[in-house]
Amino acid sequence: MSADSAVKARASLASRIAARTGGGAMRVLLVLVGLFWLMPTVGLLLSSLRSPADITASGWWEVFTAPAQLTTENYTRLLQNDTITDSLVSTVLITVPATVLVVVIGSLAGYAFAWMEFPGRDWWFLVVVGLLVVPVQVALVPVSKLFGEIGIFETTAGVVLFHVAFGLPFAIFLLRNFFAEIPRELLEAARLDGAGEIRLFTRVVMPLGAPAIASLGIFQFLWVWNDMLVALIFADSDSPPITVALQQQVRQFGNNIDVLAPGAFVSMVIPLAVFFAFQRQFVSGVMAGAVK
Repeated sequence: MSADSAVKARASLASRIAARTGGGAMRVLLVLVGLFWLMPTVGLLLSSLRSPADITASGWWEVFTAPAQLTTENYTRLLQNDTITDSLVSTVLITVPATVLVVVIGSLAGYAFAWMEFPGRDWWFLVVVGLLVVPVQVALVPVSKLFGEIGIFETTAGVVLFHVAFGLPFAIFLLRNFFAEIPRELLEAARLDGAGEIRLFTRVVMPLGAPAIASLGIFQFLWVWNDMLVALIFADSDSPPITVALQQQVRQFGNNIDVLAPGAFVSMVIPLAVFFAFQRQFVSGVMAGAVK
């Protein structure tokens, strides 16, 4: 067999393997991987619906043979736990402003860097890109001292300000690159029609950039909601976010899984609900970025 024939044979074999893996076998494999990935979430959900005695006696998979173990008593007890309910409110009061401010400020700054001329624009954008590599841990001590001096340490405003400061570089970088792909002719046509910068931003750029803005909002929401390090240092110890409150429950009681399991599941369900609510915009933003 010649060298060309061997190459063609290997190419043909590779093509057949690729064709088979792209069919039903690959779909089955992906479903199995997805189910395996969801197993901890399913286990947490089922554990949150079992009594403390059942949790101690056996694993969560026992509910498939004894479905009578399922009960909502843990969630009733959770709603009566002031520490957990207050922490959920604190988490919302931190996450929503931090997300909205990053989206609004990042959108305005991204538009300015993409389409407005001002002195040192490119140099300032390089500074923003440089801030992307600054780890959060580096700023914990100096920012703590600064917040203590100005009186916002261990306050909700301090946590929000920290998240906004560290979320803006990524937001500006993402939205600037997305806005820069908008056709210049479209913006020039709007300017010829008498649109100013504010009208141009609100009527042209914002609708076109909605997928990227939605993606940014989802990322920021998930990051702030699930954060524990910043909340552990900067949040008020009397009304901590849900991540810190659950950690304190473990430290104080150790084995109260009947509170920890439903609390952890609730803290996970809310960001999942936000993600699925904006899933279409998120996918549109990712696909638009991939095409561009």
